[in-house]
Amino acid sequence: MRSRARLLDAATALLATGGADAVTIDAVTASAGVARATLYRHFANGTELVAAAFARLLPPAPPVPEDGDLRSRLVELLAAQARIIEEAPIPLTAMCWMGLGPGIGELPKEPGRSERPELQSLREILVDRYRSSFDRVLATSEARRELGDFDYDLVLVQLLGPIVFNRLATLAPIDRRACEHIVDDFIAARRARRTDR
Repeated sequence: MRSRARLLDAATALLATGGADAVTIDAVTASAGVARATLYRHFANGTELVAAAFARLLPPAPPVPEDGDLRSRLVELLAAQARIIEEAPIPLTAMCWMGLGPGIGELPKEPGRSERPELQSLREILVDRYRSSFDRVLATSEARRELGDFDYDLVLVQLLGPIVFNRLATLAPIDRRACEHIVDDFIAARRARRTDR
């Protein structure tokens, strides 16, 4: 397993400094000091290696706030997500945002995925890591009472979209106060929509 760790270390370093194009089989094996045959024992192809390297660059999901009302929990979670997004390299932020794509709730599960986590797509990794935090806040009875029925994917876009756009546009970092505004506007819009019906 040491050779696998060295390969992943090399691929991650190349990805962080040169982007996905820098992660070639030759560059990774040379940097890791490992033969090509060894690489192919651990990874089926270069795409699988790049996906594993991307997954390594992703910061851990923020802790889910357990206390407070829906608004305060969403503000805490959004502020934590904003810090993660702000610290991530811009190409990684863009890849992650695009990796979510439409219909993220309907991901196929293939047999054998748990044995080789690098086979997961970037999209699945993002969902597993980051969406689960929102699940624990939005899938509550309090959220359903306050927000009514909602399109889950659209809610994530409404909450996280401004933060990701801000990062991609290289504007000043979004602070807690801005997160409060995003959450307040979101909740107000949901309430207004419910009373219009």
